[in-house]
Amino acid sequence: MTTTQVRAACPHDCPDTCALLVTVKDGIATEVKGDPDHPTTAGVLCTKVSRYVDRTYHPERLLYPMRRVGNKGEGRFERISWEQAIDEIAARLGKIAARDPQAILPYSYCGTMGLVQGESMSLRFFNKLGASLLDRTICATAGATGYRYTIGGSIGTDIEHFQDAKLIIIWGGNPIASNLHFWTRAQEAKRRGAKLIAIDPYRSLTAEKCHQHIALLPGTDAALALGMMHVLIRDGLLDHDYIERHTLGFEELKARAAEWSPERTAATCGITAEEVENLAHDYGQLAKNGEPVAIRLNYGMQRVRGGGMAVRNIACLPALVGAWRHAAGGIQLSTSGSFPANRPALQRPDLLNGRKPRTINMTTIGGDLLKDSSPEFGPKIEAVIVYNANPLAIAPDSGKVMAGFAREDLFTVVLEHFCTDSADYADILLPATTQLEHVDAHLAYGHLYMMANNAAIAPLGEAKPNTEIFRLLAARMGFDDACFKETDDELAAQAFNKQDARAVHFDWESLKRKGWQKLAMPDAPFADGGFPTPSGKCEFYSSTMLADGLDPVPAYIAPYESAASNPELAAKYPLAMISPPARNFLNSTFVNVQSLRATEGEPHLDIHPLDAAARGLAHGDMARIFNDRGSFVAKARVTDKARPGLVVGLSVWWKKLAGDGKNANEVTSQRLTDMGRAPTFYDTLVEVEKASP
Repeated sequence: MTTTQVRAACPHDCPDTCALLVTVKDGIATEVKGDPDHPTTAGVLCTKVSRYVDRTYHPERLLYPMRRVGNKGEGRFERISWEQAIDEIAARLGKIAARDPQAILPYSYCGTMGLVQGESMSLRFFNKLGASLLDRTICATAGATGYRYTIGGSIGTDIEHFQDAKLIIIWGGNPIASNLHFWTRAQEAKRRGAKLIAIDPYRSLTAEKCHQHIALLPGTDAALALGMMHVLIRDGLLDHDYIERHTLGFEELKARAAEWSPERTAATCGITAEEVENLAHDYGQLAKNGEPVAIRLNYGMQRVRGGGMAVRNIACLPALVGAWRHAAGGIQLSTSGSFPANRPALQRPDLLNGRKPRTINMTTIGGDLLKDSSPEFGPKIEAVIVYNANPLAIAPDSGKVMAGFAREDLFTVVLEHFCTDSADYADILLPATTQLEHVDAHLAYGHLYMMANNAAIAPLGEAKPNTEIFRLLAARMGFDDACFKETDDELAAQAFNKQDARAVHFDWESLKRKGWQKLAMPDAPFADGGFPTPSGKCEFYSSTMLADGLDPVPAYIAPYESAASNPELAAKYPLAMISPPARNFLNSTFVNVQSLRATEGEPHLDIHPLDAAARGLAHGDMARIFNDRGSFVAKARVTDKARPGLVVGLSVWWKKLAGDGKNANEVTSQRLTDMGRAPTFYDTLVEVEKASP
């Protein structure tokens, strides 16, 4: 028996991007564990990825190419050969492209975060073809845009310093479920005497373990940040030297913050004025005393109409109090902007040859699939190639998404590991490899290590890496550019820009052997300013925002759907709904792993006792959650974890594995955020009633 240990990296959409060690015995992977030497992973994996072997060898893995034989959505297929599959796809795409290649659309996101298996050979193929471009906005572009206007890029506090902070504000996130290794650092800070404050409409697992939980109304985070600024400025809890040397637009910010008294802020946010005052004093006084204060900002609070502005407002706070002076101070939304990823080399936009295809927003896929050709929209979408994504489960206004994919005249190809909700609508279904079966290179958005993934085992069945599938399609369609012949290792060797000082000594072969290498970044990236904004400063006033038609100064943008902003709608649908991820799933990944689904149980809706009583709902009753867009059914959990007026539907379930064949996205909207063209999943009003037996 031959036993080896292979260095790998977790591919999933999580800030932690863990370093893995895969044990292989006679060609079979037997264990996946965390690398104890990797400074952030430290040998610890979440419950999901620790069962990655179960997922790879799952009895329902797709192992062969398939052609649909039933109706769309039925999930009935027959096995075909790779040659048949590639011939049929190439023939269909070729006919469509001859009319207008923009009628072909790729649909992908972060089913893998890999730079190679994510968007490299795939985008080379679609760029050469001239297909429609996809605006990949489904998760984080609102916040990233607001942060970029303010800070200049997705750069922030290194996770390895958070344990030295004296105050950590966890804003809009539940790291116990979605950022485990940050939570470990926060717990260490707590043991050393730091105060932890959670800001979240819902008392999550994380909020329960913090010293304080501020349960504001969904979509009002921007107002709370303005109220904090008001108190900080009013009470002189500022670092005037840092403001003068490293910020732009303080006087304009001061005038705007003056409008947001603690009383006005409290009324907007549904909290008390005392909570606003105390939060600002906790933050500002510690910073004034020279102590490091840190904010861990996450994605939940940006999935509302004003989500981009909310992130912008919060991103102003560290510069006001000089928190950036400390390695353990400042803010982290994402560290992805620290990485000099060489995407042009991987994706080859030059293959467009000057063409400018239209862009389709992945958030509005449901509506867009139902549109006919028009001068404004362009050609009707005739073909969709889905990879690294499950739009039937994850895209908003799910009824429209299903109707769009059910079109008999839509040619759909899906690359997948399992027969997901989306795979059921495929005309051709192609088996893709998992992370244990292919090569990839990774950056991270929660730490600062370049990561390598080595293939631990041979592909199961006839599964192929995404890259190889698009190579085959390119060859069959006659694309003979040399770039389509590059191997995965040759692609990975281009993943990071070697000329950038941050990736000093990047060498793919060395990275594969070691598994990980830290970027060359300063401990405190903005201790002396040097923000990557147009002015080189933290921009409280942004002329770029003004040029883009936005308010250049931090502001509050009310939700589309709330009692305050839309009382007529709220009279009909009085409950706000948010749908954060369930602890045992990662977006729609892992839902079909029986052990994890058994732990999660079934779809639940958390509802406050007062709201439940008003609707005759008891704990354990089946509840119907509905609005004008649709409805779904979940088991009611009557709990004060949900504040009055709020219901929480933990997501994202595969529809086929839910009792009624639906999930929370039946009621979410395709409306977009204030900036970044992102979804507004948590800007949703619903009503709840006891479901019929």
